[in-house]
Amino acid sequence: MTFQSNDQLDFILENGEAWLQYAARKHILEEDEASLTALRQQALADPKIKACLADITNYHSIRVTNHKNPDLPIHKLLFLLDIGLDDAPEIGMATAQILEHKDTNGVYQSLTNIPKHYGGTGEDVFGWCLCDAPLLLLALLKAGVDYEQHIRHGVEYLAAFHKEGGFPCIASQEFGKFRGPGRKDDCCPNACLTMLKLLAAIPEYRGSAVAENTAMGLLSLWENSRERHPYMFYMGTDFRKLKAPTMWYDIVSVVETLSRFEAVVSDARFVEMLSLIKSKQDANGLFTPESVYLKCKDWDFGQKKSPSPYLTYVCYRTFARAEALQVG
Repeated sequence: MTFQSNDQLDFILENGEAWLQYAARKHILEEDEASLTALRQQALADPKIKACLADITNYHSIRVTNHKNPDLPIHKLLFLLDIGLDDAPEIGMATAQILEHKDTNGVYQSLTNIPKHYGGTGEDVFGWCLCDAPLLLLALLKAGVDYEQHIRHGVEYLAAFHKEGGFPCIASQEFGKFRGPGRKDDCCPNACLTMLKLLAAIPEYRGSAVAENTAMGLLSLWENSRERHPYMFYMGTDFRKLKAPTMWYDIVSVVETLSRFEAVVSDARFVEMLSLIKSKQDANGLFTPESVYLKCKDWDFGQKKSPSPYLTYVCYRTFARAEALQVG
């Protein structure tokens, strides 16, 4: 992990809560898991972490009506997995419930209610959209679920929807005629982003033409951000504000995802996006959120007044990943 100096890492370790200290020592310092036992227990005892774990144990308790909602179990599950709590019993309970709802194409489903005036049935049904289905497959993969038995079929099915420039807005047949507010022939930026998150985690897809073409599609949107905003996904002022966690379509989320692809990290457009994030550091190399999710107000990244240990951690992990691929 490359920091400007040890000051940024010290800031994370000294000011971050136990769950972030655990993540930093595990993922940045790569300390032995046995040496982190006490810290891990502190992380699991954190009230906010306990609440997240409790929420995912009843995985389908919240209907997916707004993919930007940080209360959705999928976002909490991926957050918990990303900070290294993959073997918590609650993770297993959540993944078991996800596995219970799979269609014949190997794609896992979420409980959703699409109103009739949007082309749906107006009833609670299990189905999927391309802006949520890849995340369920990603969560299963990160949780250690067997790839060949439970994941490959769905990945292959979703990857086949690729078209020039990325992925379109696709919803399963259970949702009737529903699709997002955009031209049918356009690729959906958020569907592209969620598919890239999934493909980046699978070695055989990470360097594929499908992944590279989709990533280049997002870079093209950045290059033409004033003129192009398919499905109302803009790369304007709000997009460029620093925000955490990385669960939606914003500059930190997009750059964090793109930083995983070797074909992308030396592209001038990616470098420009990365440089914009770096330009927002304070004099100590730290990052303060410029936009927040109101439901995250109790977290260090849920305020805009002072540097966030977690946002700083996410940004530096992204920089290091990109630098490693550029050198490699």
